[in-house]
Amino acid sequence: MMRRFFIALFLMMPLAALAAGGESVPFHHETNLGNQASLQRGAKMFMNYCSGCHSLQYMRYQRIADDLDIPEEVMENNLMMTRGKIHDTIQGTMDAESAAEWFGKAPPDLSLTARERGADWIYSFLLSFYLDDSRPTGVNNVVMSNTAMPAVLAPLQGYQALKHDESAEGGEGEAHGEGHGAPEFELVQEGQLDPAEYKAAVGDLTNFLVYVGEPAKLVRYSLGFKVIVFLLLFTALAYMLKREFWRDVH
Repeated sequence: MMRRFFIALFLMMPLAALAAGGESVPFHHETNLGNQASLQRGAKMFMNYCSGCHSLQYMRYQRIADDLDIPEEVMENNLMMTRGKIHDTIQGTMDAESAAEWFGKAPPDLSLTARERGADWIYSFLLSFYLDDSRPTGVNNVVMSNTAMPAVLAPLQGYQALKHDESAEGGEGEAHGEGHGAPEFELVQEGQLDPAEYKAAVGDLTNFLVYVGEPAKLVRYSLGFKVIVFLLLFTALAYMLKREFWRDVH
């Protein structure tokens, strides 16, 4: 029976990898949901830079406040950008019809983006905006070519140009960093943060969106640690009990 279980588990591993986001992206992010300060900073970034357009329709302000240990008054006074109540779900402040008219399509809800595309995709996307005069917003993105989204984090990151590989023979794909390896950028206008600080901030935002995609992970991780401790103690007790029962048996 156990043999069949491990065989089934082995066969399911590729499916789990696909579910976690199988797209090839240039940068890797090590998600850390145990860093509460990072999740709090990520929540602040989302509310200040993303919630104007994007919603989190499966998440409530109250749940974030409770899970991330944010006082309700701080959430209400500093992180709620709408006139809603703390028990409401998080809706973008921009009207969907107006957004569709301005950007060509309404900005998507981001509740499940981390589960659909993976943390690496979000992290890479937010690092990969570059100047492109041919686009209406003046920027393009290596991960999602011709995205309608403007570089909303440019005040923090600044603006960067995509370096072209002069030795490459052909390819627009290679010129746009879609070939092998990570694309190379050149910072042409500085932002409020230096590159290392910006990557850390994007990491915080990515952690937050991973949490939003599956808030129960915080409970599972905490409960899992307690279960492991219980099993270790139970194993020790069972071993001592076994030794006591079998002490006089030869």
